Amino acid sequence: MSAQIGQLDPATAQARLRPWPRRAAPIPAHEYGQRIERARALMRAHGVDALLIGAGASLRYFTGVPWRASERLVAMLLTAAGEPLLICPAFEEGSLDAVLALDAGKRLWEEHEDPYARVAQAMAERGARTLALDPGAAFAVHGGLRAHLDAAAIVDAGAIVDGCRMCKSAAELALIQQACDMTLEVQRLAAGIAREGIGSDELARFIDQAHRALGADDGSTFCIVQFGHATAYPHGLPGVQHLREGDLVLIDTGCTVHGYHSDITRTWIYGRPGDEQRRIWALERAAQAAAFDAVRPGVACEDVDAAARRVLEAAGLGPGYRLPGLPHRTGHGCGLAIHEAPYLVRGNRTALQPGMCASDEPMIVVPGRFGVRLEDHFHVTADGAQWFTPPAEAIDRPFA
Repeated sequence: MSAQIGQLDPATAQARLRPWPRRAAPIPAHEYGQRIERARALMRAHGVDALLIGAGASLRYFTGVPWRASERLVAMLLTAAGEPLLICPAFEEGSLDAVLALDAGKRLWEEHEDPYARVAQAMAERGARTLALDPGAAFAVHGGLRAHLDAAAIVDAGAIVDGCRMCKSAAELALIQQACDMTLEVQRLAAGIAREGIGSDELARFIDQAHRALGADDGSTFCIVQFGHATAYPHGLPGVQHLREGDLVLIDTGCTVHGYHSDITRTWIYGRPGDEQRRIWALERAAQAAAFDAVRPGVACEDVDAAARRVLEAAGLGPGYRLPGLPHRTGHGCGLAIHEAPYLVRGNRTALQPGMCASDEPMIVVPGRFGVRLEDHFHVTADGAQWFTPPAEAIDRPFA
């Protein structure tokens, strides 16, 4: 057994769980103002008069409000001039004030009132005719707006939102870095406590507790723990598995720090690997490296995906999404959402730019037998890419 796998008893692992000592600073107040002005510049470029951002990751991005969407409309209305306006239930005003990170006006509505009328009224007061709607908004929001606005006046705000959120600031990169560092440490400890017979549920509970102990916002944001043949399913199988000698172990997990996500996958062997397990693991690592090496400003997202697939296809896997091979895209953006633009996938000609962040995870699936996924995230630099976490070294040495 490797010195990185199965070498820790649970008590020793627990003793290593202390609050993270190098904590990144929250997003500074002035950066929210910069985001608002960037959104206004994109609104002008796309010829729209107003922008409506509903509760969720984008509202947090622009205002600091971390609320999730519900049936009650909570949103920011931004127009070409004037302060941003928060549309919010009146009874939530105090809670809103406690989390709002920028100066903004408010348009409050009572429970029996129509919040979409507040949006339309504010637009009319400011001479705004066209409205770019948050692409993450529910269809019910679109329906509520159509009661007051011409349907043709409501357009998709995707280009504006992605244009703001895709390229991360230094403050955002620092928060992602801390989240990644914490999750990598949790991955190390989880591998350390592996033992024959341990349940996938026990490992998942430990991973959640470890994230909490290190200081993540709210434990694990997600956790996939799969053994043996279950690793052949990219997002696993339901039920509890128990670890056996010779099983591959796939753990995919992450956390958030001030809302910014980590997302790291390690696949390793419990015991001695077979020749085919070792070969597929090495191909996965080579494909991940090829994708990383392809990253530089100006390169299209789909070209990074293609670089990983060339490695696999040269070894007789695929082609395309055919199995054995890579059944999904090579990577996804990550920030305030676990999956966000840019996506490293065929057909996406978006040009990479400094500050963009994405996963690199060209998983290999051998149907009915096993799968190998290695996932680390990078950010684009002026002349290439930089890892947030060092990639795995070998099938029995999952940590550098």
